[in-house]
Amino acid sequence: MHLDHDPSAAGAPRALPDPAIEQRRADAAAHRVRIGELLAEVSGADWASAWPEGAAGPVPGTDRAIGSRADRAARTAELVAAGAAMIWGAVLPLDGDRRGGAELLVRAPGGGYVPVLVVRRRITDPGAGARTTAVTDPWPQRARHDPDRKVRSQPRDLLALAQLTRLLEAAGWAPPESAPRLGGVIGLDADVVVWHDLRAGHWPGGRHTLDEYDARFADRAAVARSAVAGGPALAAPSRITECRRCPWWPTCEAELTARDDVSLVAHGETARLLREAGVPTVAALAALDPAAPPPALAVALPGPPFTDLVALARARGQGLAVARRVPRVPVPRGDVEVDIDMESFGESGAYLWGVLLSYPGGRRDGDPEPGYRAFATWEPLPTPDEGRSFGEFWTWLSGIRAAAAGSGRSFTAYCYNEQAENRWMLSSVQRFAGTPGVPTEREVRDFISDPCWVDLYGVVSSWFLCAHGKGLKKIAPAAGFGWRDPEAGGENSMRWYRDAVALEGGEPDPAQRERLLGYNTDDVLATQVLREWMSSDRVLEVPLVSELAPPAV
Repeated sequence: MHLDHDPSAAGAPRALPDPAIEQRRADAAAHRVRIGELLAEVSGADWASAWPEGAAGPVPGTDRAIGSRADRAARTAELVAAGAAMIWGAVLPLDGDRRGGAELLVRAPGGGYVPVLVVRRRITDPGAGARTTAVTDPWPQRARHDPDRKVRSQPRDLLALAQLTRLLEAAGWAPPESAPRLGGVIGLDADVVVWHDLRAGHWPGGRHTLDEYDARFADRAAVARSAVAGGPALAAPSRITECRRCPWWPTCEAELTARDDVSLVAHGETARLLREAGVPTVAALAALDPAAPPPALAVALPGPPFTDLVALARARGQGLAVARRVPRVPVPRGDVEVDIDMESFGESGAYLWGVLLSYPGGRRDGDPEPGYRAFATWEPLPTPDEGRSFGEFWTWLSGIRAAAAGSGRSFTAYCYNEQAENRWMLSSVQRFAGTPGVPTEREVRDFISDPCWVDLYGVVSSWFLCAHGKGLKKIAPAAGFGWRDPEAGGENSMRWYRDAVALEGGEPDPAQRERLLGYNTDDVLATQVLREWMSSDRVLEVPLVSELAPPAV
């Protein structure tokens, strides 16, 4: 907030635009247009749009491609004055430092409007307790307890609804003060509106959403005003989770590195507590006794144990990416081994299951050739053909496993961070039951609970201290592995996939399909190299955590 408003920061280094983030924004905009078109179709005369020419969203290819905010604000005011039941694409009147727009305003029974957001992410989980209406019935007074859904925590949605509510109140467009303060969210599945009570205590200490928003907004507004006026900075860099996606990170990282700030190791609230306890730098943290936290630490630190924080500070000071917790790293091995990596496209499905077959116990007559195989669908997701590719993958995997057991050999399968693979295996059996090769849910659950299914992320988390993160792209280089594609990464693969299947039209790009297959090949090779390294004497070159000495004074 400070850097956005400080005129002197205009020339400071910023990260280049992230193509993956830009693509997600475009996908979200397209999702909103689809929801607007659906509501326009089912709502009839109740639906009105503030977009140019009554459209459901941006109108590409015209001189009104995005619609002037001023024009949309004027149109919104006209529709409110006319008592429109639903206003799509609303832009609310400015209120001092506040501005905002809602995908949908819905007129409440006692007068006034409540806001509804449209987001491209999941907003519920299986369970019960959410209050919902059908997406085609977006009226808060009809919300009922949903026995099949519980609310997935999304604080940003609650704060966005609170800002819109304050704007509606300032404009005189909100329901009467005595009425509930409600807001709705339509998510990726676009099947329900989830309704939130903004006067309910969703925050620490039971604070209401509106109260939490008011406090946060006051903080941010003060920071911005001080920056604009050239006054003292009311905020200073300190690393938190969101830094990795912030365009200002290069500027902040340089400042944090120059002062050796403790947040480079201990993020977020942990860094604040350490500073208050007189530990402002990584070097100061590294110099402490791991068994004796500073007496000034009045509360337990969130996050990693204090002993780990000291070790991470020492590792960073010595330029180490990893350190061992134990002399020997226990990694389950088998006579027959398969490394598995899945590629998905957002929430749309899993289009590729890549496997790498190897025989540490020796290959026998009749064994399939070792090496990489891919089970893929190149029909744009979502598609029933996803079930075909998953069924072929499962049939192959089950055959390898059965053959190993039949010949008296042990079998082990590996992945890196099983949450993704497990999720899409279970999702596939639910969505494609009856497709040839697709197993039952029981079969999948038996597999993922079997000791033969090894999550290398869990192995790394248990037996290594990682100074730069535990992602595969961070840890595999310590084992000597490097990806051939300089742009290899999950976010970029989303962009390659769009071209590979011609998601926006045109002809599919075979080169991008080959790029995805190469990327997936390297992912399974990375897991193989990583586990073989952890099982070998080469891992002894990595120092033990207990061997990390404090910095020399």
